Amino acid sequence: MSLKDKNNVFDKKMLSTPVLVVSLLAMFLILFNPLAIVGVGERGVKVTLGKVSPKSFPEGVHLVTPFISKIKVMDVKTQKNFMETEVYTKDIQQARISYVINYNLEPQNAHNMYREVGITYKDTILMPVVEGTIKDVIGKWNAQDLVANREAATTDIIGKLQKQLSPRYINVTGFQITDINYSKVFEQAIESKVTAEQEALKAKNRTVQIQEEAKQKIISAEAEARSMKIRADALAQNKALVQYEAVQKWNGELPTYMLGNSVPFIGMGALKN
Repeated sequence: MSLKDKNNVFDKKMLSTPVLVVSLLAMFLILFNPLAIVGVGERGVKVTLGKVSPKSFPEGVHLVTPFISKIKVMDVKTQKNFMETEVYTKDIQQARISYVINYNLEPQNAHNMYREVGITYKDTILMPVVEGTIKDVIGKWNAQDLVANREAATTDIIGKLQKQLSPRYINVTGFQITDINYSKVFEQAIESKVTAEQEALKAKNRTVQIQEEAKQKIISAEAEARSMKIRADALAQNKALVQYEAVQKWNGELPTYMLGNSVPFIGMGALKN
């Protein structure tokens, strides 16, 4: 082999060496994967030979020991769920409650949640507590009162949820009852009751009005009676006043016929004098 040929072989070996190194490195990364990536809104939980690390790993790239350690990712972003549940009110009326709940896993306790419950904490912890709390609070209200006091019931529920779930690493940031549905029979009964109450109120108001009008008439009649008595007493005590009253009412014309020789207002001269 000539020197030139030897140089060509050496050059080829030199060129193939970096490619080989990169290839081997890529195979190592694929097979052993010593890197773990924790994304935005997540926390990593490092598990080494079955033992959970005493802290949660933040967003970013983290090194692990192949075949010995691995990182489990826990979502800590705020979750928003629309749910429904069947409940009974205090007066034993069945209702379907539609609600929305906002919650998130506490980032600093992601490793504790993984150690104690795992990644299925929503079904294992959250929903049983939510369902039980809703049933407990709704069960304190009568069906008709619940509709008018939805906000009060909502405030009670979210307070209880926060108190029960905070020690279990779940932060409840919002809860709202969006709809309350009763059976058609019960809704019709409520509608009929409301209509009857409205009609009864109208009748009551009318009765009060009639009673007030009657009182006004009595007061007016009593006043008129007192006025007539005063006038009657005055006329009885002063006969001249009787003639004066007659003169005040006379239109100045003499009657067209008279019985006997009587002449009206005989005493008029006396009044004039």
